[in-house]
Amino acid sequence: MPDKKIPFSPPDISQEEIDEVVDTLRSGWITTGPKTKQFEAELAKACGTRHAVCMNSATAALEMTLRQLGVKEGDEVIVPAYTYTATASVVCHVGAKPVMIDCRADSYEMDYDAAEAAINPRTKAIIAVDIGGVICDYGRLYQAAEAKKALFTPSSSLQETLGRVAVMADAAHSFGGSVEGVPCGSLADFTCFSFHAVKSLTTAEGGAVVWREHPGMDGDALYRALTLSILHGQSKDALAKLQPGAWRYDIVSPAYKCNMPDIMAALGLAQLRRYPQMLTERRALIGVYERELAGMGLGFLEHLNPQKPTSAHLFMVQTGRNEAERDALIQAMADRGIATNVHFQPLPLLTAYKSLGYHMADYPNAFGRYEQEITLPLYSMLSEQDAVYVAAAFRELLK
Repeated sequence: MPDKKIPFSPPDISQEEIDEVVDTLRSGWITTGPKTKQFEAELAKACGTRHAVCMNSATAALEMTLRQLGVKEGDEVIVPAYTYTATASVVCHVGAKPVMIDCRADSYEMDYDAAEAAINPRTKAIIAVDIGGVICDYGRLYQAAEAKKALFTPSSSLQETLGRVAVMADAAHSFGGSVEGVPCGSLADFTCFSFHAVKSLTTAEGGAVVWREHPGMDGDALYRALTLSILHGQSKDALAKLQPGAWRYDIVSPAYKCNMPDIMAALGLAQLRRYPQMLTERRALIGVYERELAGMGLGFLEHLNPQKPTSAHLFMVQTGRNEAERDALIQAMADRGIATNVHFQPLPLLTAYKSLGYHMADYPNAFGRYEQEITLPLYSMLSEQDAVYVAAAFRELLK
């Protein structure tokens, strides 16, 4: 048996979260209600936006955003090949075609020049992914959208307001990051967050969407439309129906059911209060890893740039090994009680996307990043001593 057991990414749940959830349970209101609305308001404030809409996952947030944009069958949405399935599956859900873009050489980010070249009259959106918490170059994506705006034909009022391809952020990893003082949430047209159990801010399951308001955009109307879309298209939520004599409601569209309940929002409210400290702790641990693994020729994400601080979500390492050697290294770390992971298997490796006609050979940079990648444990409860232990084991195994 190994001397230590170091998990990969357990949630940081303190008495503060427990007390907030217990308060919700005792209130008698556990589905979507006052705490969800408070969480939305505090998320919007943190992101520098007027509104946030909470849902049961980032996947729902991405899909509902595409639906509000009016993306449909016959349309195309540009996505990276190097991401988790949710980025592309939501495009399939609305009947559109995911157009996958390879990574740039020596980067996890999509090739922005290739993304611009892929924009055509059928393209309605680009979904970029902030892998590991490192925020993408949204300025470059806006340039691409503007350069091809003459090809854009809007098919909804929201698309018409933008006047170009929508720039969306799959920010499942990046809440709390910023670029030159602008917070994640105010960079892309629409930003979708995840608060899943392994994320640095968690509601157990959950997600949210925030957006920048452009001239001609009615942000209040968009907020109402999104809240309707995630609760069956019902004109009153449960809290409003509870008012004396207010039982009657309408269904304005045959919509969806993906709202966030107050129990989850209660977790999020406590996590938000603690988040600055948790983020400080995660960044300090990244500094430990970088110090302990210096001089080995390994590739790290740039988390600690003061002009572009990240959410410090994942410590991803390019090992310089091939796929088989990487897998053996993962097993050797496990034998020492250290859980590691791989982020991600590129989409064309997976059965769902192979069956849609995507081929891994068309994305060589993505495969090259994947086969060398290992993610080391990183969470705010990890001690510096244990981080040093992880790094020492990794160094020894890489010799």
